[in-house]
Amino acid sequence: MSGKWIDLLTASPLPALLGGGDPALVYFVRRDLLEQGVGQVETLWSLPEAVRLVDKQQADGSWRYPGKSDHPAPAANYDLLETYRSLRLLVEMYGFTREHPALPRAAEYLFSCQTAEGDIRGILGNQYMPYYHGAILELLIKAGYADDECVFKGLAWLLSMRQADGGWIIPAQTIPAKQKTSRFWCGPALPPDRARPSSHLATGMILRAFAAHPDYRRKPEVIAAGERLNERLFQADKYNDRKAPSYWLKFQFPFWWPNLVTALDSLSWLGFDRHDSDIARGLDWFIANQSADGLWETGYGKGKGAVRMRRWVGLAICRVVKRFFDTPEGEL
Repeated sequence: MSGKWIDLLTASPLPALLGGGDPALVYFVRRDLLEQGVGQVETLWSLPEAVRLVDKQQADGSWRYPGKSDHPAPAANYDLLETYRSLRLLVEMYGFTREHPALPRAAEYLFSCQTAEGDIRGILGNQYMPYYHGAILELLIKAGYADDECVFKGLAWLLSMRQADGGWIIPAQTIPAKQKTSRFWCGPALPPDRARPSSHLATGMILRAFAAHPDYRRKPEVIAAGERLNERLFQADKYNDRKAPSYWLKFQFPFWWPNLVTALDSLSWLGFDRHDSDIARGLDWFIANQSADGLWETGYGKGKGAVRMRRWVGLAICRVVKRFFDTPEGEL
């Protein structure tokens, strides 16, 4: 194990990460932080939570949303949302790849939601959802679909949807609430107003797809989008959804909404340098804000699953710190 990164921290997070009795977490801590031999990731696929989740997969490859959709679009596809939610767990916490039968079925379902334009659509009715589209592609790429034509088509669509400043927005964010009627959600997809400033909510989720793809993460247009995200760290978003600066410090794992961990994770894969003033400020925050046990508070209180979530967030933060401080330049 290269120890440079851990020497920067006030307290070692390793005892807390390894002592929680979570075999999937221990596997990734040993593999990614300690660089130990851990065997094949398939050993995690038979863990009880993973098996229970796979058992809930529907015949068409989706997972059924358990409640009623609260979206005003009459035809909002919340099974697509639930499929994304389930894949986050299987791919990120249990290392599922397309070698598991559940993944090809899920991929087929997700690609069935891809339009002729190239975007995956449905959670917002017929309106564009580039942020969820990017987050879904990230999971598919990590699961082994980096060379799939549907993924290439989806990434090309994202590049075609950039704002003039190089980032992205969610077009529906620009419409006043009173105009977001059922007719709007079911109507023609609203194109982005390219002159508007990008949203770090949209840009942060979308960049995760490009950061996951080895052939795209260093493209100039992707780096330009990374600059837009980097310069927004700790700032309010330009739009109303999750606008407050406090959202930068609300951490989840697997990743969902953008925050300081997700942003630095993507920027590390894009090759941003730890000496950049914005990056350094983010890393300094993690170094300065460890708890006594070496982990970090998530910002989500002490609800169900909070203790486990805190450990997984700790792993994600350690991965980021290790990548910035222990990876020789140009090796990602």
